[in-house]
Amino acid sequence: MKKYQIIYADPPWDVKAGPGWASSGKSRDLVYPTMTIDSIKGMPIESIAAKDSHLYLWLINKYIPEGYAIAKNWGFRPICLLTWCKPPHGLGLGGAFVQTTEHLLFCRRGKLKTQSRIDTTWFECQRHRHSEKPHFFRDIIRTVSGDLPKIELFARDRVFGWDVWGNEVKSDVILK
Repeated sequence: MKKYQIIYADPPWDVKAGPGWASSGKSRDLVYPTMTIDSIKGMPIESIAAKDSHLYLWLINKYIPEGYAIAKNWGFRPICLLTWCKPPHGLGLGGAFVQTTEHLLFCRRGKLKTQSRIDTTWFECQRHRHSEKPHFFRDIIRTVSGDLPKIELFARDRVFGWDVWGNEVKSDVILK
């Protein structure tokens, strides 16, 4: 089985989509299947992770503690939490506070050295379609971890230089 030194994962966390614009305020199911914490935790990521590798794991506010536990279960040491600051976009997800941040947990396994240092842990980027992450973060990953064998889990698009896995991957799109 191929081993990866960079694993980039955006699990489909078990959440609702929030209320529709003209609804009674009840949350709706997402348009894609979600996974329980136990299902995510049980993924055999150790079998594809190189002895010396980095993990970049997307977390939402609701599941920050669980995200750390998942990373450890996958064989990684959590190192640093990066924050994506998104401009407000209507009422969206959230209860008392509308969610305008997501987090990317940087983790290590073994002794893979970083190639560069970034001078911040928060990044302001525009939103796109629901749950889509800015391509900017792939550039950060390449800057910090290098151009090593890499895979994006739960990917939506094929990206040049990355192996991808996910039920939404479009075979006819390759982003550069």
